Amino acid sequence: MKIRSIVGAAALSLLLTACGSTQSATSDAGAAGPAESADTVLKVGASPVPHGEILAYVKDNLAPAAGLKLEIVEFTDYVQPNIQLSEGQLAANFFQHKPYLDDFNASKGTELSFVTPVHLEPLGLYSKKATDLAALPSGATVAVPNDATNLGRALKLLADNGTITLKEGAGTAATERDVTGNPKNLQFKPLEAAQLPRSLDDVDAAVINGNYAIEAGLKPATEALVLEKTEGNPYVNGLVVAKGHEKDASIVTLGKLLQDQKVKDFIAQKYQGSVIAAG
Repeated sequence: MKIRSIVGAAALSLLLTACGSTQSATSDAGAAGPAESADTVLKVGASPVPHGEILAYVKDNLAPAAGLKLEIVEFTDYVQPNIQLSEGQLAANFFQHKPYLDDFNASKGTELSFVTPVHLEPLGLYSKKATDLAALPSGATVAVPNDATNLGRALKLLADNGTITLKEGAGTAATERDVTGNPKNLQFKPLEAAQLPRSLDDVDAAVINGNYAIEAGLKPATEALVLEKTEGNPYVNGLVVAKGHEKDASIVTLGKLLQDQKVKDFIAQKYQGSVIAAG
């Protein structure tokens, strides 16, 4: 019994030593980042245009050399990508700007973090009935996004172009109640952002988010009656993760790829000013 005990102790010691070596090697490999792991798969939720297209470019042209495998899951709304990220069904998402994310976290109790700015989609006012802003008739119906941050953004666009006046300090949280001057007596019709392009046949004008405008075949850079200014704009779209995962190696790698000069060149060439790379 004594001999068996000694042999068992020696075997256990060898096993623990082997496990320690394996753990050390795994830690060293992890420290080297995902570039050395061909099996890293990142599931990222995105709006189809332009976010999904940008991710597809990264997936096909940059990710393989970085040892990163991307799975792109497309969404047509602004809610499910955050819900599924919060529930752990996604590793990241790419469709939103920080003001929208901050409002979503506050209203839904989620803990999601904005980690990498990528591009701006200028918000624009479109119309099938008016050729310029001045041609909008008195009492015109203007469709606007119904989510809190993009509604405030739409009203600011109209205010910046002299169509309405907003209460001082209204900021990104502005609502119709903050309109202090409305000489054309515009009637605002809040709709889900995805529905705004389809509303153009039924309203006099609509303020449409850039991704939905492009997806509907509109060209923001040339067809918008007025377009958001890019300088100092807080509505840059970027990569978002669940809190605590900001420094995951695969997330850091994807963030760097999304800010790569090749991605910026792709954005400039494909979208011709309708989408503008950050930085």
